Amino acid sequence: MDIKQTPHNAQPTPSSQSHSPAFQALLQAGPRLKLLQQVHGQLIVSGAGCSRALLTKLVNLACAAGSPLRYLRRIFLSVSNPDSFLFSSLIKSTSKFSFSLESVLYYRRMISANISPSNYTFTSVIKACADLSSLRIGKSVHCHVFTSGYGLDSYVQAALVSLYAKSGEVGVARRVFDKMPERSIVAWNSMISGYEQNGSAREAISLFFMMRDLGVEPDSTTFVCVLSACAQMGAVSLGCWVHDYIIGNRFDVNVVLGTALINMYARCGNVSKAREVFDLMNEKNVIAWTAMISGYGMHGYGSQAIELFVKMRACGLKPNNITFVALLSACAHAGLVQEGRQVFASMTQEYALVPGVEHHVSMVDMLGRAGYVIEAYRFIKEMIPDEPAPAVWTAMLGACKIHKKYDLGVEVAEHLLSIEPDNPGHYVMLSNIYALAGRMDRVEVVRNIMIRNSLKKQVGFSTIDIDHKTYSFSMGDKSHPETNEIYQYLDELMCRCREVGYVPAPESVMHELEEEEREFALRYHSEKLAIAFGLLKTSSGMDIRIVKNLRICEDCHLAIKYISIVANREIVVRDRLRFHHFRDGACSCLDYW
Repeated sequence: MDIKQTPHNAQPTPSSQSHSPAFQALLQAGPRLKLLQQVHGQLIVSGAGCSRALLTKLVNLACAAGSPLRYLRRIFLSVSNPDSFLFSSLIKSTSKFSFSLESVLYYRRMISANISPSNYTFTSVIKACADLSSLRIGKSVHCHVFTSGYGLDSYVQAALVSLYAKSGEVGVARRVFDKMPERSIVAWNSMISGYEQNGSAREAISLFFMMRDLGVEPDSTTFVCVLSACAQMGAVSLGCWVHDYIIGNRFDVNVVLGTALINMYARCGNVSKAREVFDLMNEKNVIAWTAMISGYGMHGYGSQAIELFVKMRACGLKPNNITFVALLSACAHAGLVQEGRQVFASMTQEYALVPGVEHHVSMVDMLGRAGYVIEAYRFIKEMIPDEPAPAVWTAMLGACKIHKKYDLGVEVAEHLLSIEPDNPGHYVMLSNIYALAGRMDRVEVVRNIMIRNSLKKQVGFSTIDIDHKTYSFSMGDKSHPETNEIYQYLDELMCRCREVGYVPAPESVMHELEEEEREFALRYHSEKLAIAFGLLKTSSGMDIRIVKNLRICEDCHLAIKYISIVANREIVVRDRLRFHHFRDGACSCLDYW
C-alpha cells in the first residue's frame, strides 16, 4: 500500500472564496463570537450561508472564540454535503480547543459517511483521544491509521506516542517511537514526557541524553519535561546543567519553563535558588506563585510561605485549591497552627472554595503533629461531610503514634483496615501501634494476617545524584560493585558517631529483635548507605543530597545528625513528606516531622 503524505498543515481554501467580501468579513471579525454570529447572519441573508469554504473558516474561528458546542453543531448541520476538508477542520478545531469529545464524534460521522481521513485528521483525533484518556477509542483509530496507509506518517506517529504515553502504556509508546523512520522534536518530547508522567524519571533522562547524542536540539518543552524528571529524582547536577544551557542558549524563560525551574530547585533542596528564579521571572501566574509557596512549605519555611501568599494577593492574583494545599502543608510542616486555621477559614469563607481530601489531610496533619490530637479527631468527625478518605485517617494515625495516644491509634488503625483491607501499610502501622502499647500478642496476629494474605511492606530506597548519574540503594543492598568499601566506611562512620553520643533509636525496628540485631538492622538502612557512598565519592565540603521514597525513620534522622558532625558536611534528605537539612548536629525540621 502506498504511504500517503499530505502536507500536515495544508488548508487549501479556494482562491475564489479567499478574496471574497464575505471571507474578508470573517477575517475581520476574528475569534470574537458575537461578531462572528453577526457575519454568519449576513452570510445567510446574502445566500452564501451554505458555502463549505466560508463555513469551514467560520468553524475554525468560532472554536477559537470558545463557541458553545450547540452553535458549532448548527453550523455543521447547515452544510448539506460536508466534505473531507470541513470534517478535518471541525475535528482539528474542536481537538485544539479542548472540545475533545466533539472531535471524536465528528470523526465517527466522517467514517460513517465514507469520507477518507487525512494525516491531518488522524493527528487531531488521536490528540482528542489522549486528552479524553480514551485508550480504547485511540486503539481503534490506530487500526484505522494502518488501513488508511498512514502507518509511517511522522505526525501521526508522534500523536500515537503521546496517546499511549498519556494513557500509561509507556512500553507501547516506546515501540511506536522506536519504529519511527524520522523523529520530530514533538515525538522526542512526547516520549520523554510520557516517561516523566508515568514516574519513570530515569528513563526520561536517559532518552534525553540519547536525543542529545543524536544531535537533536531540545526546545523549551523538552526542558520542562527533563526538569520535572530531575525534580522527581533529585538530580540537581543535571538540573543545574539544564538551567545553564537555557541561559547560555538564550531561551525565553517563560512562565511554564520558569515554574519548572522553581519546582526542580525546590524539590532538589535548593529553595534559595528557586526563589532567585522566581524573582527574575517577568511574568508570574498563580501556578508559579503556588510552586514557590509549595517550595517553602516542603522545606519547613512556613512563615516565608505565608509572607509570599500575602504578596500574591496584593498583586491581585486569586489563589486556587492547589495554592491552599501548599499553604496548609507549609503550616503543618512548620507547626503554624493558628496561621493554618486562618488559612483554612479564608479558603472557605473569603474564596468560597470547597475543601478536598488534600486540604483535610493537611489540617489533620497540622493539628495532630502540634499535639492537638483530640481537635484533629473532632475535625474529622465534624468538618468532613462524607466518610473521610483513607489518607485523612492515616494522618490521624501518625498523630496518635507521635503523641502516644495508643488506644485511639488502635481504633483508627482498625478503621483504616476495615476500609482498605489490602493496604499493607495499614497493617504495619497497626503492628507498630500495638508494639508501642506493649501488646505483643496483637503484633503477632497482625503479622500472621500479612503473611497469610501475602501482603508486603513497601520497599524503601534512597537515591543520590553524583556527576549527572543517579545511584540507588535499598536496605542491606549489596548490588553495588563497591559494596565492601561502602559497608566498611559506613561501619567506621557509625563507630565515630557512637563516640560523640549516638545511640540507636530502638523503636525504629521490630521489637522482638535483640539489641545487637536491632542495631545491625538499623545500620544498613538505604539512606545511610547512600550517604556513605556520597561521602566516599565527593570532595570535602560538598553537600550530600539524598532522596528517599518513604518517610525517614527516627533512627536515621538521629544518626544523620551525628554524621553531619563527624563528617563536617551538610546533608539534605528529601523524604516522602518534606526536606531535612542536617548541619552541625541539628536538623532544619527541629525534630518536627
